[in-house]
Amino acid sequence: MRPVLPADAGTAKTPLARAAALRVLGLLFALSSGALLSACSSAGDSRLTLFADPGLYDFYSCEQLAGQQKYWATREQELKQLMARAEQSTGGAFVNVIAYQTDYVSAKEQLQVLAATARAKNCATAENWSSNSSIR
Repeated sequence: MRPVLPADAGTAKTPLARAAALRVLGLLFALSSGALLSACSSAGDSRLTLFADPGLYDFYSCEQLAGQQKYWATREQELKQLMARAEQSTGGAFVNVIAYQTDYVSAKEQLQVLAATARAKNCATAENWSSNSSIR
């Protein structure tokens, strides 16, 4: 004689299996929603920086932005030259990482923030400047 089993005995899940299935579904939902939301943003609009404050120059005039761009471009070139000189010596890569790399990255990020702010304010820069004199 066979024992009588409930109708859902073959499909019944233990509480542990049910919890594991819910965790997997939650993880899949989180990953898929993250992927869908990341598709809404573009890399060009990202003002994410590690060392520079994206809103620092929002209230600067175009002339002030130009002065800051000149300062940070000069600073970036100085650091680039110092890094090149340090690489020629023994342990130069170590010196670059310790002494110059963070300042160099900071200068580059400042320039990126300044360029984005200048574009947003429609400032005349070397990239978009046009002469009012005609070519003869």
